[in-house]
Amino acid sequence: MISISEDNEMTIRYDMHLHSSFSTDSDASAEEMAFHAQRLGLDGICFTEHMDLDYPKGYFPEDPDAFCADPDQVLNKVLHLRKTVRARKAFLPGASVKNALFPLWIGFGLEFGMQPHLSDRFHQIARNYPLDFIVASQHLVSSLDPYYPEVWEHKNPEDLIEEYYREMLANLKTIEDWDTLAHMDYIIRYIPGRKEQVYDSISNHAQIIDEILCHVIERGKCLEVNTAGYKYGLGQPNPAPSILRRYRELGGENITIGSDAHAPEHIAISFDQTAGLLTDIGFTHYCLFERRKMYPLRFHSV
Repeated sequence: MISISEDNEMTIRYDMHLHSSFSTDSDASAEEMAFHAQRLGLDGICFTEHMDLDYPKGYFPEDPDAFCADPDQVLNKVLHLRKTVRARKAFLPGASVKNALFPLWIGFGLEFGMQPHLSDRFHQIARNYPLDFIVASQHLVSSLDPYYPEVWEHKNPEDLIEEYYREMLANLKTIEDWDTLAHMDYIIRYIPGRKEQVYDSISNHAQIIDEILCHVIERGKCLEVNTAGYKYGLGQPNPAPSILRRYRELGGENITIGSDAHAPEHIAISFDQTAGLLTDIGFTHYCLFERRKMYPLRFHSV
């Protein structure tokens, strides 16, 4: 069971989105991630390993299972860590007594890389595994990954971003099994020549963004606040503050918070800064999930 503590100093106590070497783009072991989270004094973490079924084969021709974790392996590791982390106690190098004795909740999640034909396959996975949390992510546009510069070549960036959001909405309407919409404006991380300039999706794609946010609200789902935007030099989370404010204006209340860490040093990145932003916007709580059940947790005062 998730145990919600009320007397810790950090404002955000749970990191609900992180990866380990079960995901193609991480070299960190699950043990490293869990033990570092414990050193930080977090109350809990959730592994949300990539489940990008039918990821375009051309990007990793040598690895047909790229970005597609084995749920059985992830589950077995989580079950092992739930015992190991508690047993470590004072054996954490450099840990204070308080943190060394601190039990860590470890969740079993997956990050579903949405594509319209995957609804049934995702439903089977959600039905067959004791998942705590499912993250829905739009990683592709027109079956291509905008991480790669060539995807943007000979295209108007405005058109590509609009297409990305329209595919996202179509996928959200088709796929039933998800708990939070992750890094909604993920695509803006990779706009060519962005440098320090941050793209304003609200100004350029207001209608489709409103439709997505209203769908999240109407379905009783969560919107993720992904703090990796700070790591990518955006100076803000994903989605941008303007989208988060619009979500609140439309009546959205439920959010999840995750660092999207792929290495121990990025766990809980910029959490305190993000907490200040969220409370300024008017959010009063963030949400945790266990066995797909939502648990709201009020922000602590900083």
